[in-house]
Amino acid sequence: MDLFDRAAQEDPSGKPLAERMRPRRLEDFAGQDHVLGPGTALRRAIEADQVPSLILWGPPGTGKTTLARIVAQRTGAEYVPFSAVLGGVKEIREIVAAARDRRKLHRKRTILFVDEIHRFTKAQQDAFLPHVEDGTIVLIGATTENPSFEVNAALLSRCRVVTLRALTEDELGALVDRAVASKDGLAGELQLSPEAREAIARHSFGDARRALNALEVSAAAVRLAGRATIERADAEEALQARTILYDKAGEEHYNVVSAFIKSMRGSDPDAAVYYMVRMLEAGEDPRFVLRRMVIFASEDVGNADPQALQIAIAALQAVELVGLPEGVLPMSQAAIYLALAPKSNTAITAYGNARRLVRERGPLPVPLKLRNAPTKLMEGLGYGGGYRYPHNFEGHYVAEQYLPDAIRAEEIVKLSANGLEGTLAERLRALREKKD
Repeated sequence: MDLFDRAAQEDPSGKPLAERMRPRRLEDFAGQDHVLGPGTALRRAIEADQVPSLILWGPPGTGKTTLARIVAQRTGAEYVPFSAVLGGVKEIREIVAAARDRRKLHRKRTILFVDEIHRFTKAQQDAFLPHVEDGTIVLIGATTENPSFEVNAALLSRCRVVTLRALTEDELGALVDRAVASKDGLAGELQLSPEAREAIARHSFGDARRALNALEVSAAAVRLAGRATIERADAEEALQARTILYDKAGEEHYNVVSAFIKSMRGSDPDAAVYYMVRMLEAGEDPRFVLRRMVIFASEDVGNADPQALQIAIAALQAVELVGLPEGVLPMSQAAIYLALAPKSNTAITAYGNARRLVRERGPLPVPLKLRNAPTKLMEGLGYGGGYRYPHNFEGHYVAEQYLPDAIRAEEIVKLSANGLEGTLAERLRALREKKD
């Protein structure tokens, strides 16, 4: 570090508010009491200077980088940041060599902080593994993605996963209050109206960095206008370019899709439409959402309301015809109908039962009377012999065995009593009784 770097570090005035307000002590850390509160395992490990390698998993702005820095400061370790995107194996070797010397010559440990650890290449992970294992470095990785999906299993097994949650509105409000009053923040120069405070806390979606950035932009606008109080309109203006937490390649994508399906399955149209709009507002392809609806119409509604499948397909066709934004109307209509339709999972359970029998019992012989007999030889072998044509009988039905002999007693289809399927269940029961 040269004189200019040191001067810049000691004078924080040019840094963003979020950086100036970054806590330097564990006691000042916002939220995360479930993992950092008094008596928790991680808190005890930090206080005892026995911190293992960690994977910090949580949404943006929950304190992953800050926590890594505090751990290093609290334990007297050297803090070394590393970019999983920009750094390569050469840089890893240099870091490991320096860490080895530091431990040998100064008895000082090295905490290597890797942001976006889910972007690690296989070569990077292989280069780190032995040095994490032998304690040359303590690895602290940060990720917004589910590490069980995104981090190599060998590396994951050598780390403890710490899940950080989005901050509550109360926690964000307290954070903003501190920034308004702090000498590192606004130093009491401006007032923050209760309405503006509420807007920032609510619309930062649990992200401390976003809240502080919104406060900083609001404060700059108020100063330029020559006013002394940040109002709701100022906060809303600063927050209007918000992005919705929804990565089409990441975990939150699957969380929202799962919530959408489960809301329809649970007959909650409010939640179903809400999650559908979450996906669309985040830029999801409407055809992806509609395909989920078509599948749902058979898997979770089925013959309890056969019209559900027609409505889902009609919504898909309507969106292909008119596009967005008008296409959100048939999509909303379909989501509401599917949520309120009577439910049955008979289609998927019947398929599963039949598939199990096919896999367990193999290609059982088709009863002779059901076989096709296009030649005299086949007729002579009994193919098609004794088959009774149902339309020749009263009610267009005759009791007959259609399943192979080995599974003739199996009841593959188990109907529910919901909706139209209840009527079909009664008919099926009566037909099975005639067979008996």
